[in-house]
Amino acid sequence: MDLDSLAIHDIVHPTAAFSRDEYNTECEHRDIEEPAHSKCASNDWENSQLNPKNRIDSLDLPEPPLWRIDGSAGLGTQYYAIPLFLGRLTPLRIDVFVAEHLGKSSPLLRSLLDLDQAFHTKDAARVNRLGITRHIVRALHLWAKTLIDAGELYKLEDIFLRQPFGTKLIFENLDLNVANIRISVDPNHDLELRLLSVGDLAAMWDMPVENFPPSIDITDLEFVTQLHDSVCVVRSGGDVGTGIKGEGEGDGEQLILKALSSSNRYLYHELKILLTMPPHPNIMSRPIHIITKQCNFGNKKGIIGFTLFYHRTSSIRDLIPWMRIHNKLKVQDQTKWAIQLTSALIHIREMAKTYYPDLRLDNVVLSEEGDAVMVDFEQRGVWCEFGSPEVNNIEFLRILACDDPSEFTGSDAEPTIGEELRVGYSELLKRLVPNWEELYFNSDYNNPSQGYNIAWKALTPAQQEAAEVYMLGRVLWCLFEGQAAPKRGAVWQSYRRETEIEFPNYSERMPAAMRSLIDQCTAGRRQAWSDQVSRVRSRVVLKSGEVVSTAELRRLAKDWWTRELQENGLYLDTQGRGADLDKLKRIDASAQRPRLREVLAELKQFEASLE
Repeated sequence: MDLDSLAIHDIVHPTAAFSRDEYNTECEHRDIEEPAHSKCASNDWENSQLNPKNRIDSLDLPEPPLWRIDGSAGLGTQYYAIPLFLGRLTPLRIDVFVAEHLGKSSPLLRSLLDLDQAFHTKDAARVNRLGITRHIVRALHLWAKTLIDAGELYKLEDIFLRQPFGTKLIFENLDLNVANIRISVDPNHDLELRLLSVGDLAAMWDMPVENFPPSIDITDLEFVTQLHDSVCVVRSGGDVGTGIKGEGEGDGEQLILKALSSSNRYLYHELKILLTMPPHPNIMSRPIHIITKQCNFGNKKGIIGFTLFYHRTSSIRDLIPWMRIHNKLKVQDQTKWAIQLTSALIHIREMAKTYYPDLRLDNVVLSEEGDAVMVDFEQRGVWCEFGSPEVNNIEFLRILACDDPSEFTGSDAEPTIGEELRVGYSELLKRLVPNWEELYFNSDYNNPSQGYNIAWKALTPAQQEAAEVYMLGRVLWCLFEGQAAPKRGAVWQSYRRETEIEFPNYSERMPAAMRSLIDQCTAGRRQAWSDQVSRVRSRVVLKSGEVVSTAELRRLAKDWWTRELQENGLYLDTQGRGADLDKLKRIDASAQRPRLREVLAELKQFEASLE
């Protein structure tokens, strides 16, 4: 099945249990190796690539280009477009958005622009090899050049220097001819209306204003490059305060700017954690500056983000496989990192009195001294490949209660499980987290106790620690196997170096003591749907290698998810009956897995055996 949001809804997510039986069988029998358009459209002259009207003039970048793309997000719908003709840029996050449904109208266009690959590709190097990226650059080039030649450069300067943070450049259509692509500007006024000041947060948190880092205006920062959706590298301009080691930061030192263009809720929650948590050598340091922006409405200076120390080494996720391939991965380093991460988790639990639901290699960087440093404290949680079964079950319940595929596709025409079932699951979730709707749907930051993660808020502290131990077990597997992730061909994201073996399998490089510890940490693990299906290139296929039609794959997914929901007490029939939350609550792994301090003791004992 082609990889898109419909595949997520009807194959990957538990919503598959309620997918419609009817399905458009056209093209459903095409082979896994065959492009989506080949059998269905190659004989149709109107859609044939041999037809001159169906040819893209060029995908070569203009010389010199007026834009570059630093990566993508949003399952191939959001691109970090950087203008190269405006000189010094303020980091206002003006991204390009291409709704998924625009690429569905023409299988030929989807193939030529590599839209299937764009769904799971995020890093700049690989994104820039995609046809859609080059098409975007060419369309933006023509758009900007037309304005510049008409003497209207000021319109572009207004967008990138004065519009609200997170303003969008919307591609209203996709066309083979970039001259026919319409681009509009959507100012992000909603975010600015929700921004809070330092005084607002100080009052909300009962924290003296003096405890906040110094504030600087976003216009005092110069954009360098976008690393991830919420993280970019900036350069400070002028004397803007003191760094984490006491040195002045006014010499143009590069820093990390953490800022969210979609919502301020998780940003403010993370800021609170970082300002209240005692320091630890393996946890990201306290923010250096609070970044404010003069809002276009009223006279408010709202907090738009904060700066952090810039660790220039890439995340361990990308580094570990490279080190393994080049025989540079030493068991002493693997053990050191394992001990450091476990120590950090204990610190978060015992000293900060909170939980860490985001443990995966993506959120671990190496310091200049070669030590592991945990980052990202938004507390959103991890994909099910890293999450514990008990957390995943509650997350499945949330997915069913919030079913809305249009959130990704940009189209309201996508199928849903139906309002009656959605309401039924909403009521079930209320029995676990009574205020879940307020947490999920309210865009205003309201200082929630223990954050916005619905699944983790449904757990007791002991259950939370057990879930952390499970994630730690998966990360230990990645560290000692030298793999980027526990599963190969993850639907959500492809890696530069895909996993060669999958958890819970072990290779000869895994020390016996660590294998035993990982098995203890991941006690209670269950078969997952990701054990049955995988992404091969840009299609969802069976791992068995059996080639089946899309309709058959949907049927298999429906049967599997129905059984999974029933076994966990989460299946509702069309009359809203059948769920048994008592069965869900009985799934408690806190007694099956070791405590974090027990894991730390095992790791230190193993480290001592290496001497």
